[in-house]
Amino acid sequence: MDWCGEACFDRADAKPERSGTDMHILVVEDDPTVRNFVAKGLREAGHLVEPVDNGKDGLFLAVSENFDLIILDRMLPGGIDGLRLLETIRAQNNTTPVLLLSALADVDDRVQGLKAGGDDYVTKPFAFSELLARVEALSRRGRSENAPQTRLAVADLEIDLLSRSVRRGGQRIDLQPREFRLLEYLMRHAGQVVTRTMLLEGVWDYHFDPQTNVIDVHVSRLRQKVDKPFDTPLIHTIRNAGYMLRAD
Repeated sequence: MDWCGEACFDRADAKPERSGTDMHILVVEDDPTVRNFVAKGLREAGHLVEPVDNGKDGLFLAVSENFDLIILDRMLPGGIDGLRLLETIRAQNNTTPVLLLSALADVDDRVQGLKAGGDDYVTKPFAFSELLARVEALSRRGRSENAPQTRLAVADLEIDLLSRSVRRGGQRIDLQPREFRLLEYLMRHAGQVVTRTMLLEGVWDYHFDPQTNVIDVHVSRLRQKVDKPFDTPLIHTIRNAGYMLRAD
């Protein structure tokens, strides 16, 4: 059992401000006082929390459900301690961020936890405000590393890469597949000059210039749909260079 004494956490920080990130968090902690306190604080911060008190149940949930974060006590009853649980899920290519929570505070203990696959390590006693800050930092890191980009936006122009839809100023714009690819390419390079060669390779998969006006035709069609009905043009011709999508 991972013991931390009466001063396991700073009760003055028991009511954090709501963060609004709404993460799904698994808390694996055998000490009921610590487990209940952490779960209560995270819920008050706007998160969905699944608390369990042993490694066996924690491992089952970790591999059977999708969590945004796992808070894991190192020393757990039931034959599966925190490090074994962590090593098991990492062996299954589970990349869910894991914050280790432990009274084992020596440098060697922290290094062992991080080498086993932990993303952060908080020692007891701890202030809940620090724990919450670390939780949210891991959430931001996880989103930036793992979450695919599904929307692109420049000014009031937005494209949804999942539904393959385009809107400008809230108005839906219907594009043909090639027009969508062309607009997506321009938006991914917003503010940059995009040459004919770049468009031929990135949109048409040509690795040479076929000496056609295919680009000019498609850019003209795209402008008719994306720019002409609106006050501010976004697609600009850069003389002797190519095109640029930007908001002036």
